[in-house]
Amino acid sequence: MALDEQGPTWKFTQCFGDKGDVEDITEADIISTVEFDHTGNYLATGDKGGRVVLFERNETTPRTGAGAPISYRDLVPTLTACRKKTCEYKFHTEFQSHEPEFDYLKSLEIEEKINKIKWCRRQNASHYLLSTNDKTIKLWKVFEKSLKVVAENNLSHDLTPGNALGAGGGAPRASPGLTHFKNAEDLKLPRLTHHDTVVAAVPRRTYANAHAYHINSISVNSDGETFISSDDLRINLWNLNIQDQSFNIVDIKPANMEELTEVITAAEFHPTSCNWFMYASSKGTIKLADMRESALCDQHAKQIISSISDVRFSHDGRYILSRDYLTVKIWDVNMERQPVKTIPIHEHLRPRLCDTYENDSIFDKFEVVFSGDAKNVMTGSYNNNFMIYPSDPEKETEVVLQADKSAFKAKKVGVATLSTHPLARQRTAARRTGLALAARRVLRVSACGRRRTPTRSISTRRSCT
Repeated sequence: MALDEQGPTWKFTQCFGDKGDVEDITEADIISTVEFDHTGNYLATGDKGGRVVLFERNETTPRTGAGAPISYRDLVPTLTACRKKTCEYKFHTEFQSHEPEFDYLKSLEIEEKINKIKWCRRQNASHYLLSTNDKTIKLWKVFEKSLKVVAENNLSHDLTPGNALGAGGGAPRASPGLTHFKNAEDLKLPRLTHHDTVVAAVPRRTYANAHAYHINSISVNSDGETFISSDDLRINLWNLNIQDQSFNIVDIKPANMEELTEVITAAEFHPTSCNWFMYASSKGTIKLADMRESALCDQHAKQIISSISDVRFSHDGRYILSRDYLTVKIWDVNMERQPVKTIPIHEHLRPRLCDTYENDSIFDKFEVVFSGDAKNVMTGSYNNNFMIYPSDPEKETEVVLQADKSAFKAKKVGVATLSTHPLARQRTAARRTGLALAARRVLRVSACGRRRTPTRSISTRRSCT
């Protein structure tokens, strides 16, 4: 991002992974989550194969040519918020976070796909981060490990009985057998020397068997000791040091599952107040809860009505950013009556909401995030496009960019780049003909693992008839 008098100018800066064709890409190579740490110096990515790959910011080496290939392929994040022209992220480490599992009690196959990654605030030279799939959360420690080898011992140079000095070892023995030393100076203690430094990742905690439904969110508390995990119907509170016990703080599961009217879609802790957290539901509500009032936080302190798929706090905790299928809204925590700013998204699909409702495209989940300085917000769309908007209510500019391999070649600034690979062309043709996009159901509430038909409100049903 470059700053000038007219505002920021966004441009493509870096592409990771294989720049070739996409025919040989497997399902396991598809990125499922991306997360920066609090400083912006490290980037973590998770994929459907259960792998976590970390990248480190490198501001000293300018980009010169293609460079050496990275072992992790098909990672194409568009990094647009680097303050320096020489900002570059290099490969740091890679490890297998989750493996495919099978629940024999429920006959349920648990995917290894990484749903969310969250960094813990750094306390020492090591990094700690949480990663989760549908059922299990793991705490990983990433650190630099020094490898040492034995540089010298008694067998390094065999001594002959006639070599009494033996400081550096004597001539090799003529025949095998026991070595006789005349004095203690001939004996050497084994000596270790530094051989190499590698980045190692080890699991420190495994938080399992606490969610009957698919985990959709994890959030680390500002106190650095606790975190929450959210599935479709419950939110649990964990202590980072205790892996076999959690506390249920939100439970919206009805006594009769036939009466189910909403599911939880996202949850997040307040960035500064350790007792506050919020969660959003498919019914169209953002609920702000205080853990000091009661153990079970179903009685929320504040409620904001909107159709929600993702929510985020601003870095100071004053504002809430929400995303639904058609809009991005910025809310003031102290003013739940109406949003501070409403940004229209997918306006071209508004006349065709009935079609998107019938083919379940309306349940596609799009995330949203504040920039580091909270002056901009970013959200995604179809066709690999993502949009950047100013958070100032007085500004109405829009920047549309594309996170695609074609952007690596085009490097166009502030405009969408036309897709060239077959999958993108198929998506575009599907939208033009009114056919369904690949439906990705967010509302997965069946305990047996099969996705059931999403809950639909009465008002929505009427609008489509």
